[in-house]
Amino acid sequence: MDQYNNHPLYRKHNIDSAMSSLWEFYKNKFLSLFIISLAMSLVIQYASTMVNLKDLTADPDPMVMLEKLKGFIEPILIISLINLLFTTILQYYIIYNPLSNENNIFASALKSLKYFIPYLILMVLLAFTGSIAIVLGLIALIVPGFFAILYIMTLYLFILPVMMVEDANILETISRTFKLVHKNFWANIGWVAVFLIILIVISVIFSAIILLPFTGDFLKTIMNPQDGTKLLDDTANPLFIILSALVSSLTLPLMPIFASILYFNGRANEEQRQIIAAENPGNERVRVEDLYAKPYSDDHPDNPDKNV
Repeated sequence: MDQYNNHPLYRKHNIDSAMSSLWEFYKNKFLSLFIISLAMSLVIQYASTMVNLKDLTADPDPMVMLEKLKGFIEPILIISLINLLFTTILQYYIIYNPLSNENNIFASALKSLKYFIPYLILMVLLAFTGSIAIVLGLIALIVPGFFAILYIMTLYLFILPVMMVEDANILETISRTFKLVHKNFWANIGWVAVFLIILIVISVIFSAIILLPFTGDFLKTIMNPQDGTKLLDDTANPLFIILSALVSSLTLPLMPIFASILYFNGRANEEQRQIIAAENPGNERVRVEDLYAKPYSDDHPDNPDKNV
């Protein structure tokens, strides 16, 4: 881990320093992050046009809608795979580019491929188990359901940094992720909650900006929901695709940067505890017998009753 000590995101953080480090890193690496994110956004936005929501809502019959929905499985899978691939590239670039300029966009794209298949397998496992946890939480009560979402999201954010920095296999990644998440559990959960709230607010503002050229169709949809197909047609408009890609490119790098901050903070805390334990080995464990003083002999020089 010595080489990572020089990483700009590697340090013990509090919530303020975490957000400050995120912003500084984002500014310093903006152009490269924007280029990667723009490529990702354009591909995903174009692939999304294969999912024709207008056809889905054309017939109100639930059985017909379900049958049409089956035809969307393939394009949704393609979009998901593209998203995971670019996320892997972004995460690799964020971790390794500050350590060496040789890890540019193209090198990161190639070197990150070794992590894609293990990451895909872990995402399938996380999606399966996470869905069960979320459903059970929502059935029990709304609050446990939201807590389950935060917990799954926290695990998700640690996975790629653990895999890439520690070169861990799938089982090692799972074990290490749980260990790091649980060592600073409430802080990790709280930071993720704050980050998601900020990200949602930013996304809502940017979404409103995207809709400005299509305000007329948006207002018609609100006034007459039956005429909502016009707004759905706008999503295939080249202008909408370009605007959406540009805006998405501004927010996409935030999550992998934050994931790196969470991981490096966990490592920094862990290493500090190890240093303290090494410097103070006597404080690491207290034996029961150490809690009780043995009686002095009558002629012992430290016997407080010797001179009485």
